[in-house]
Amino acid sequence: MPALTLLSAVLEETVQWKYGTAGTIGLLLLTVGIKCRRPTMSSAGAVILALLVTGPAVSS
Repeated sequence: MPALTLLSAVLEETVQWKYGTAGTIGLLLLTVGIKCRRPTMSSAGAVILALLVTGPAVSS
């Protein structure tokens, strides 16, 4: 279990460093939506992360 917590913290820091506040909000919505079993919330987080990841490819 401590390894999962460490992995989660590293992932969160990486997303925040690369994608900023919007990435952190997307990751937060995704994880809370999955834990609370709210598909709308997890879908919104996934869409935010997908837009951030594909943004540079779409604008080129």
